[in-house]
Amino acid sequence: MNQALQDVVVAELDSLGFDLVEIRRGGTRTRPVVDVRIDRRDGQKVTVDDCARASRAIEARLDAGAVFQGKYVLEVSSPGVERLLRTPADWKRFAGRRARLTSAAVGGMVEGEIVGLEEDAGQAVAVVRDDKGETHRAPIDAIREARLVFHWKG
Repeated sequence: MNQALQDVVVAELDSLGFDLVEIRRGGTRTRPVVDVRIDRRDGQKVTVDDCARASRAIEARLDAGAVFQGKYVLEVSSPGVERLLRTPADWKRFAGRRARLTSAAVGGMVEGEIVGLEEDAGQAVAVVRDDKGETHRAPIDAIREARLVFHWKG
């Protein structure tokens, strides 16, 4: 990811009281697409108005030539029901919810209930209990990807 782009996005979101959850860049070299997922610091759900405010602020900086020269597409949205888990705060906040994490520390991929966060030798460790009742621990820094899991009731 382009560090300049991430710096612009984080600065604008921070000024509005939002956190960056995820940023993805796609599209083509001549017409890049920037997909930004935001979260509210107060724990409330992200609204359409929140996305519009964040989009306007980020666009103002990008239009000033801060990162791109020319056209681009900016998409700002909520993290969604299967949001990315990145920080120790995420693991605390979503304790009791289901997640899927991928890490060599758990032998690949594991899905289960988030028990919470532990500290081991100064390192944050995510704790997940699978459906068999087995507890899995993975240092946050060793997690390749982690997301909340939503199961549709059918």
